[in-house]
Amino acid sequence: MAHVTIEAPHSPQMDPPQPPCEAYPALSAYLSRTEAAGRAKPPGGTQAARRADRAPGRAPAATAGDTGRAGARDTGRGQGTAQARGVALPVRVGPGRMRAGIVAGAGAVAGLWGAQAEPSARLDVLFATGAHLTGLLAGYGILVMLLLMARVPAVEHGVGADRLARWHALGGRYVLSLCLGHALFALCGHAAHTGTDLLAATTDLLGYGAIAAATAGTGLLVAVGATSARAVRRRVPHETWRAVHLLTYLGAALAFAHQLVGPDVAGHAVTVWLWAMMHATVAVLLVWYRGVVPVRQALRHSLRVIEVRAEGPEVVSVLVQGIGLDELRAEPGQFFRWRFLQRRIWHTALPFSLSAPVRDDTLRITVKAAGDHTRRIRRLRPGTRVLATGPFGALTAHRRTRRKVLLLAGGVGITPMRALFETLPGAPGDLTLLYRAGDAAHLVLRDELEHIARTRQAGLHYLLGPSGAAYDPLAPQALRGLVPDIAAHDVFLCGPPRMVEAATAALTRAGVPAGHIHSECFTF
Repeated sequence: MAHVTIEAPHSPQMDPPQPPCEAYPALSAYLSRTEAAGRAKPPGGTQAARRADRAPGRAPAATAGDTGRAGARDTGRGQGTAQARGVALPVRVGPGRMRAGIVAGAGAVAGLWGAQAEPSARLDVLFATGAHLTGLLAGYGILVMLLLMARVPAVEHGVGADRLARWHALGGRYVLSLCLGHALFALCGHAAHTGTDLLAATTDLLGYGAIAAATAGTGLLVAVGATSARAVRRRVPHETWRAVHLLTYLGAALAFAHQLVGPDVAGHAVTVWLWAMMHATVAVLLVWYRGVVPVRQALRHSLRVIEVRAEGPEVVSVLVQGIGLDELRAEPGQFFRWRFLQRRIWHTALPFSLSAPVRDDTLRITVKAAGDHTRRIRRLRPGTRVLATGPFGALTAHRRTRRKVLLLAGGVGITPMRALFETLPGAPGDLTLLYRAGDAAHLVLRDELEHIARTRQAGLHYLLGPSGAAYDPLAPQALRGLVPDIAAHDVFLCGPPRMVEAATAALTRAGVPAGHIHSECFTF
């Protein structure tokens, strides 16, 4: 196990060496603009310079003392670089509020059921009562599942796309259970009421159009759930899984048609109106944020690939240029869903984090070949049109609550960490980056990381070696050895799922409170 440490120099007058990038004109120009922005701001600043520093998506040009004072003002309140630049912070709905809202909605639905329930000891009434409750909760649950995946910015930026995906997967299991429970209760209730067997009761119920539609919708939702099961998902091509997943919308529509004629909703005009408005609101959000906004962004920003460069074994950086990209208000640590309009990959949108802050209408992502589509990205041609939807993700400066910050990255999870390493405000010694990789050849963006560490007087440690070795550099005692006051840090964590889980457990044992560990898994 090799451990390499890059310590920041303590001489602020030192002129750090530039990374050798003459072979890559677009990247050279990009880094030159970054360096020029850091040196151009005179003491006190001109009005034009102050306006430039406040531009959305740009890191402020500041000295180490400036960033230290900005960090001191911002930390403890979680405002990060946006407030330091004077940019209005985006609206965010945090995980706690989102969970509370979902639970409150479920309670209201249960209250609607309770207000209409008629106590009775008759078997058919008991079955019918269970069918009514499970049916209402299933209908509400379908709406919640659709809302979680509607890509509403306030929710995406507050909760985080990875957490939303986990909630969606977990909630889907509950919704399917409620749908199947509703069908079983309704079938048993009808059989008990008519005195027939279950087969005859099934035939009788399917004679009603709304019930037949609901049965078809339930079948579609079961198909979606089956293809999303972990054992099946690994074997199903992404395009197939996505196509089947789109059936959720048809299943929800068929279920809605059934709900409008059900006794719990159709019994009162106000209830029908409220239920219809809930569905209409979610439908509008879906159409707007998953349909209209991506098309509008594509037409407005006109993104094109300007350069593809190798960064390491099977890793490339893609520079994309467009028009008016400051309007996107993309923050370091966030990602977009990218669709490159080139043969064989145009039909797939994949999530990649920004590996550098947005500057001069240029976005950059760094991609590791992990499948057929990511391998084809290496063959992108300059001039290729790009559709990018976003930004998404909550692993941003707004989560920061402490002066000192530890950035912990594994593999290609370094991409959002690299952008945060450059932009998070902090005095010398406030920022530390730990980068876990198999060996030195797999270190991505190494020249840039060392350049940032020297410029900002930040700590940079490479933790090299195969996973499963006798010495674990992410063990609690190893982390405390690298960062003695680790318990006083906010920790931003990104990497493969297993690494994130192991590192989170180790950080907790090392004394970092769970509320100060901010993670995002880059696989979806």
